[in-house]
Amino acid sequence: MASNKKPRMTDAAFHRCLSVVLVTLISVALMLFLLQNNRVSDLVTRCPSEIGLGCDSANNSPRFKRTLNVPIQNQLSILLEKQNQFPPRNLDLFPQLAEDHITIVLYVHNRPQYLRVVVESLSRVAGIGETLLIVSHDGYFDGMNKIVEGIRFCQVKQIFAPYSPHIFNNTFPGVSPTDCKDKDDPVKQHCEGNPDQYGNHRSPKILSLKHHWWWMMNTVWDGLKETREHSGHILFIEEDHFIFPNAYRNIQVLTALKPKKCPKCYAANLAPCDVKSRGEGWESLIAERMGNVGYAFNRTVWRKIHRKASEFCFFDDYNWDITMWAAVYPSFGGSVYSLRGPKTSAVHFGKCGLHQGQGGTVSCMDNGVVNIQVEEVDKAGNINSKWGVHVYENQAGYQAGFKGWGGWGDTRDRELCLEFANMYHFRHGASC
Repeated sequence: MASNKKPRMTDAAFHRCLSVVLVTLISVALMLFLLQNNRVSDLVTRCPSEIGLGCDSANNSPRFKRTLNVPIQNQLSILLEKQNQFPPRNLDLFPQLAEDHITIVLYVHNRPQYLRVVVESLSRVAGIGETLLIVSHDGYFDGMNKIVEGIRFCQVKQIFAPYSPHIFNNTFPGVSPTDCKDKDDPVKQHCEGNPDQYGNHRSPKILSLKHHWWWMMNTVWDGLKETREHSGHILFIEEDHFIFPNAYRNIQVLTALKPKKCPKCYAANLAPCDVKSRGEGWESLIAERMGNVGYAFNRTVWRKIHRKASEFCFFDDYNWDITMWAAVYPSFGGSVYSLRGPKTSAVHFGKCGLHQGQGGTVSCMDNGVVNIQVEEVDKAGNINSKWGVHVYENQAGYQAGFKGWGGWGDTRDRELCLEFANMYHFRHGASC
């Protein structure tokens, strides 16, 4: 006769089960604590080594990735992508955004000595507490992250480019052991890659600039819940732009005046397109080509840019701004003007390029200090709505027909760039 008695769990088995349950509960509690405090530095430090819950599974990446041809993510890439979905910080200090706010996006790389200057200048901007500051990181750098985590003067949200070459050590889009270098012949060297128009193979740390800008634009306009329904203007600044106290008030006025004063203007700018200029000082608004220091445009303009993804992704130049000037804007069929004031409200202070002078001990600034004179007129809005508009008809700078400086010839970079354009859209759907 069979016994109906169930076998009893041994003490050893019971303790093993109890240990598993406790470890799981502790892991969940720790993850929830980190998510609530929204500190990516804690997640990056603790998650790979202490939390086995969802840190190393590619299945945890967003569903849209299943339809895209993007590189297989590593642990850090997945973790940073999760961070991008976290809500802004400082909601306890700034629970409400102004109804007519202009979101500010600050995109940064790895120049902490520059970032400290920008953050300090932003802290003095009139009206900064009314808006949301989004900081877009090209990869993860602890020093940069900690500076941003210290911001207390407005709502702030951090996003991290999950396909930055800086977080892929041995695979594309970083440097792969099989990649061609310099002017290698792929056939003779048995290496992978396509050279640019000058015969040079890709340099990931340089071309990350263009990848980051394009990923950021697609993510801010179409991927973030905080901004994907935002119909107004968004202001874009970089880590080597010193922002004057009147910048936010001036950009509010410029974007409001643009439809009436300059209907053909696509954007508004805080600074002249000539980064060495401080403005004319006239009693007049200025219309000229869009500069790359403190520029703001709306979703209608973004849709025009997004429809030119092929022009952007196949132009052989690693600079996003030169690509826009020489390949994208000319494809619009006419001059692309931006409206600005006669006196700058932002200054480009970088003495050296993107990937020079990095780290805390080396600085591209004079004695590690930026000496920018802020006058009384720079402290409050100084745009007069009654002014007329002076239009610079002959636009200087890069034009259609310029072939580019190269660095963007590899098919893999071009395809990844196109995938970023599809990332938040149906694979075969039209981009409105």
